[in-house]
Amino acid sequence: MLRLTWVQPEDLIGHELRQAALEGRDASAVAARWEAAGGDPAPDRAGASPRPASRRLRLLAEELLDDLAGLANPTAAAEPTDLDRIRALCPGWPAPAAPPASSVSPARLEAAWLGRAAGCLLGKPVEKLPLTGIRRIGRATGNWPPTRYFTARGLPADLAAAHPWNRRSAATSLAENIDGMPEDDDLNYPLLNLVLLQRHGRNFSTADVARVWLDELPAGRTFTAERVAYRNLLSGLEPPATARHRNPFREWIGALIRADVHGWTNPGDPAAAAEQAHRDAALTHTASGVHAAMFTAAVIATAATGTHDVHTCLRTGLAVVPPGSRLSAAVRHAVHLAGTHADFDTVVDELHARHSPTHHWVHAVPNTALIAAALTHADGDFTGSVSRAVSGGWDTDSNGATVGGVAGLLAGSPAALPEHWTGPLKNRLATSVGDFDGTGFDTLAHLTHREATRPCPSPP
Repeated sequence: MLRLTWVQPEDLIGHELRQAALEGRDASAVAARWEAAGGDPAPDRAGASPRPASRRLRLLAEELLDDLAGLANPTAAAEPTDLDRIRALCPGWPAPAAPPASSVSPARLEAAWLGRAAGCLLGKPVEKLPLTGIRRIGRATGNWPPTRYFTARGLPADLAAAHPWNRRSAATSLAENIDGMPEDDDLNYPLLNLVLLQRHGRNFSTADVARVWLDELPAGRTFTAERVAYRNLLSGLEPPATARHRNPFREWIGALIRADVHGWTNPGDPAAAAEQAHRDAALTHTASGVHAAMFTAAVIATAATGTHDVHTCLRTGLAVVPPGSRLSAAVRHAVHLAGTHADFDTVVDELHARHSPTHHWVHAVPNTALIAAALTHADGDFTGSVSRAVSGGWDTDSNGATVGGVAGLLAGSPAALPEHWTGPLKNRLATSVGDFDGTGFDTLAHLTHREATRPCPSPP
């Protein structure tokens, strides 16, 4: 039987119960009904439970998802999704960039694209593995902390069996088989946002994002919040309802991984980058999911000028996040840990002790915290940054991609990135998005530079 991942009601209910707990909503009565009916908890790592639910149980799951949506949310005031309310809560919201606008060079953008790809590729084979497994594999192959791509060479058979590589990625993302950048959603979304800007400019609307997705993004290349929102679009819902309707993944990492292009095309203007990321994120995410995208876009816009260190970039990112939010607290805690401990494994252990008992491994809050910790601890160094991000577990390829993009910007040019990271990419990426399959990173940099320098008309 075909098991559709990330959209089946019987699989969504457990995730929604966990999300309710994070928001402080009292879902005990709903949880009791689901358990009494024989409902399963959410799948831990996969997108679908191993066995199909009965029709009765599926109908109950749909009913309970709607009941959960009606529960009062005590965190809503401190964690709004609406942009005007977010701005009102941020006393240090960055001032708009004064003309003349800052610029970013094609070389710096190429380094960012390459850095994003290399960091993603480092994390791909160990995605979904537990932290202990990643550490054991790295140490067994003499690559801990990981300063080069993972390899199966020399890996003991019992360890390989206990912690198998990500099945889809192992054939294209180990040191011995990398041949260009393989397809990944962490690169597909920047390509989609490049198409978005080419068609609609930087004043695009959330509805424009939806149109580009329906035109260019195969449904099978979406996951979690993006897949639910895609389904909602096809059911006739419009944004922002697409982000909220039966979408327990609305605070996961998907909007964050779409933020890079918004920062790249607003160099020196973190407020504009954050606002652009907000319009994108609103299709699929709410609250922490939106805040993570805005934070990331503001960090990247600040880094894109080449005039600030990574610590200034991170502080600027926090300026667009409501200070009383869960995301702000998590990032500030992570930065503090990174500045306190010399051993990054200790930082990771403390982050996992704080977040793993309550958060799914793809949730935006712990992953954004890890991103901030990795960049802080490595002081923006490229190898140190991607190594730390991936060594921290959770969503390894997405975190590696975001950190790699930031560190690539800070490095400033492709020549500043170590060749053992960029050489295997062969200036080529695979994708199912538009006509980009096989495109070089130098070409992508020039296309991005064109959008970053295109005059932005005043919004209507």
